[in-house]
Amino acid sequence: MERTGHLRVPGATLYYEVRGSGPALLISQSGEGDANRSDDLVAQLVTDHTVITYDRRGLSRSVLDTPGGKASVAQHADDVHRLLAALTDEPVTMLGCSLGAVIGLHLAVAHPGLLTTLVAHEPVAPWLLPDDERARHVRELVEIQDVYEREGLAATFAQVARVLGIDPHHQDTEPDLTAQPMTPRRAENFAFFVRNDFTAVVDDALDLAAVAALKDGGPRIVPAVGRATPHAVFDHRCAEELAALVGADLVEFPGGHNGNTTHPRAYAATLRAVTR
Repeated sequence: MERTGHLRVPGATLYYEVRGSGPALLISQSGEGDANRSDDLVAQLVTDHTVITYDRRGLSRSVLDTPGGKASVAQHADDVHRLLAALTDEPVTMLGCSLGAVIGLHLAVAHPGLLTTLVAHEPVAPWLLPDDERARHVRELVEIQDVYEREGLAATFAQVARVLGIDPHHQDTEPDLTAQPMTPRRAENFAFFVRNDFTAVVDDALDLAAVAALKDGGPRIVPAVGRATPHAVFDHRCAEELAALVGADLVEFPGGHNGNTTHPRAYAATLRAVTR
């Protein structure tokens, strides 16, 4: 099965794609990634999963009713809730990458019956961290926004890579990956991501007790990190704190923060292993 569609949600219209057959798996992307960010990974999964991907509101084909409008992480999670309600009557597995992982945690707390398992790969969630770390990383995110406004896209990429522990010049990848050039649409997505979603992450909060309670009756939470992600950086630390909070082992996936795009074959194999 392969189809695309649009769904009206409060304040926006969401674009989505449904591919493959089998149990439903929703992928919520990282950064400026839209429904096609993980096409190489999706190609590995469609033989035994019905894979749902979508453009977050404000990205690509998911258009805001009010141009220049904003979105909170909770609003992104409500969009996923409405999308799943429109597409399936059964709970699904969710892979959330970076910001997508935080969206998944909001969804798990607000609508626990929608998910069977959430694989939360390196959630960018300052609220998971001790106060001193949280304040430091919030400052980093705000500084990156300032760099974007002052110096533009290229300088911002370098800062994002530093904060997330990505070495773009020495990054191991699998062969024959689909190219992801910096098209005008992707540049527009990146602008929305930095200007809106960084602020959404900084302002975001979830009750730690509510997240911890998921281990006693909510969907299974699988905190995940990239094998190549340095242990001291923001995203790895958030995953460590999540693992401690929900009483789960930290699972290593191939690659680093963007292992879903750099190692799609090995990433798919690991995803199958931890969700079966």
